[in-house]
Amino acid sequence: MSARRFNLCAVALALVGATNALADTPGRVVSINLCTDELALLLAAPGQILSVSKLSADPAYDVDVPDGVAINGGMAEEVHALSPDLILAGAYSGGATVDMLKRLGHPVEVFQPAASLNDIRANLRQMGGLLGRAGAAETVIAQFDADLAALQDNGPRPRAALWFANGYAPGPATLAGQILDAAGYANIAVEAGISGTGFLSLEELVLLDPDVIVTGQSYPGSSRAEDIMRHPVVAALNGTKSAPVTDRDWVCGTPRILRAVKSLRAARLSSEGRG
Repeated sequence: MSARRFNLCAVALALVGATNALADTPGRVVSINLCTDELALLLAAPGQILSVSKLSADPAYDVDVPDGVAINGGMAEEVHALSPDLILAGAYSGGATVDMLKRLGHPVEVFQPAASLNDIRANLRQMGGLLGRAGAAETVIAQFDADLAALQDNGPRPRAALWFANGYAPGPATLAGQILDAAGYANIAVEAGISGTGFLSLEELVLLDPDVIVTGQSYPGSSRAEDIMRHPVVAALNGTKSAPVTDRDWVCGTPRILRAVKSLRAARLSSEGRG
């Protein structure tokens, strides 16, 4: 075979490969989970996302949903009617809905919640691969890593308690714990022998006497699970200050967690007189 014919064959094969790749790229993507909404909207090409979950339309979560992207309630019937070529769900999305969509012949990809900073990178790569946007995913990851590195400093590390409803106290081997570490705090859960998920009683919290308590937002209504967080002794802890928390910046393992890191870091620097 002549060199010219060889080159023409190579070009033809490359064009066939590119055509197949484009054909395999989904163009009607529906997400039924807040966290897959965020990941998909971050990476998708214009017009690639057909619909996202109703939580993304809730102002409390501050998700930038482009014009033309529909909102769905996560019901199998309405998602099926959209004729998607890819459905994105979370591990805690309705199991019956996911099973029904699969039985109807729809491709459904289920994402596990990020339990670490590395999981954020892995989920970005997974989403990039599914959407045919691997390059965009690597760009976002590089920016995420650069922004995270820029927030590090060698200042003092106040002892902080991550303390939520029912006394839930994530340790350092959790995404919340890694957010706290990135913001420059020492997690007192370590002193209580908690590495992953765990709980601190009110009495344990008082005895540990943290410098800072990082806790979630209180929501309207009455919740017995949150009563412990409003106990007078928590406010009376000697020298303790509450660090600001905006739940929407913690709820999903996406680059948005950088906002949580920045907020906590700003509170630390302010308390040190460096804000």
